[in-house]
Amino acid sequence: MNDRILAAIRSVPWAIMPGYLEAIEAMAVRALDHPAVQAVADDGHVERHFEAIAQMGERAAGTRSAAIRDGVGALPIFGPILPRAAMMSPSGGGAVALDLLAADFRALQADTAVRKILLVVDSPGGVTTDIAQFARMVAQSPKPVVAHVTGMGCSAAYWIISQAKEVSMDATAIVGSIGVMMGGSVQENPDQAGRRDIAIVSKNAPFKRPDLTTEDGRAVVQSTVDSLEDVFIAAIASGRGVSEAIVRSDFGQGGTLSGGPAVKARMADRIEADGLDGAIRRLATRNPSTRRTTAENTLKLAHARAGL
Repeated sequence: MNDRILAAIRSVPWAIMPGYLEAIEAMAVRALDHPAVQAVADDGHVERHFEAIAQMGERAAGTRSAAIRDGVGALPIFGPILPRAAMMSPSGGGAVALDLLAADFRALQADTAVRKILLVVDSPGGVTTDIAQFARMVAQSPKPVVAHVTGMGCSAAYWIISQAKEVSMDATAIVGSIGVMMGGSVQENPDQAGRRDIAIVSKNAPFKRPDLTTEDGRAVVQSTVDSLEDVFIAAIASGRGVSEAIVRSDFGQGGTLSGGPAVKARMADRIEADGLDGAIRRLATRNPSTRRTTAENTLKLAHARAGL
């Protein structure tokens, strides 16, 4: 069973930080003591997410996770990105589903109280499926869409935020990890039960299950990830207003950039000295009677978590 789960994960292209894909695979087979799982658990993302939620404002009407504060509709993109909620564990597992994200995005677009939409991002990326469609929604939004990165805005998440009108970052946030990857495994010996899986494909479909032990087999997978990367890079170049050559040479080459270096490379537009709270205040409509301070939002969140 574990082999089938891993095969399913490895059968699709991912635009995600490599360590997070390793953690996803480990969690899928319940290897919760795996070092990659522990690394993700200890990276501080839970605390960052609670802090961000506290600053985003009141829950926006008709949404699952979006909030509104002073005319700014904040849409959180927290955790690994999957295409549909049906693919997530019952608890959510700290992931975000694009179908639910798109529904909340449309609700913010339709809400007359929302003047601007702010993508609040702390994500290592995810599956490439449907990312391009959601990124187009961001690019074509009739309302201004900007993005702020509180932790990670990487890979598939960067694909999305590159389509925003502006990208701001916390000084310690990172962006990048531009690229696509697929995994695979090769059975070199029989398993513990003395069995070896063999797949026979029809004569006109030799690449349905490429043999990764051969150069031809690896070339099939390489062609897939390279072609998806071309689409990825073209979208980023268009969204950031730079050439594809600049994206390929200056945008990390699969690595990440933080703060100032990311702004210098034109991957982001500004470092937000006061973080997310500063980004919201800068974007907000000027209406002191409805403004909620960060301290008030933090207190409200604490009451909600305590069941008060």
